[in-house]
Amino acid sequence: MNRKYLFFDLDGTLTDSMPGITRGVQYALAHLGIEVDDLKTLLPFIGPPLRDSFRVYYGLDEARIDLAVSKYREYYEPRGLFENAPYEGIPELLQELQSAGFRLVMATSKPEHLARRIASHFGFADRFAHIAGSAADGSRDSKADVIRHAIRTLGIADRREAVMIGDRRHDIEGAAAAGVDAIGVLWGYGSRDELLTAGAHTLAADLGELRRLLLG
Repeated sequence: MNRKYLFFDLDGTLTDSMPGITRGVQYALAHLGIEVDDLKTLLPFIGPPLRDSFRVYYGLDEARIDLAVSKYREYYEPRGLFENAPYEGIPELLQELQSAGFRLVMATSKPEHLARRIASHFGFADRFAHIAGSAADGSRDSKADVIRHAIRTLGIADRREAVMIGDRRHDIEGAAAAGVDAIGVLWGYGSRDELLTAGAHTLAADLGELRRLLLG
């Protein structure tokens, strides 16, 4: 695969962030009088923009979404952020890809400052040429906007040199909207059908398969 820039999603692709995200959502919903006992029912929140998920899955209006996001951050930023762990082999793969000459980019719908904290906490921030996420003012929260922002920041003239790697349809669809090909990974929170329907150019079942796709 002749690529120069590898764009990686964060949640569900680089790290298993299920505990912190679902507990944060559970905490937020409880403040709205919505009790959720089974955290697995909140797995769809992993990956998409948070505001969209509160709207789609719980039908919240904008005012209640504002409150839910505020309460989520109240839990997530001091605690849930680190209820999270890199998937086995991810740090080593990032090092190998960087050593092979790829420029690695993180592209996440998570607020950029939090993505940077997570990358630093787990010791792989220096593997990335750029870490891109949603803006502090709530803008740039779609995956397409994040990818376009990273492309502009890095001055990528030929988008065929880039590929997006992620586990949910939002990664695949966002890449397509930004003019970038995408690889869907199956160890995260999206299904094979979800990724293929979204238009993934190819799938990787595990890290070994992804490594072969990227390094040959």
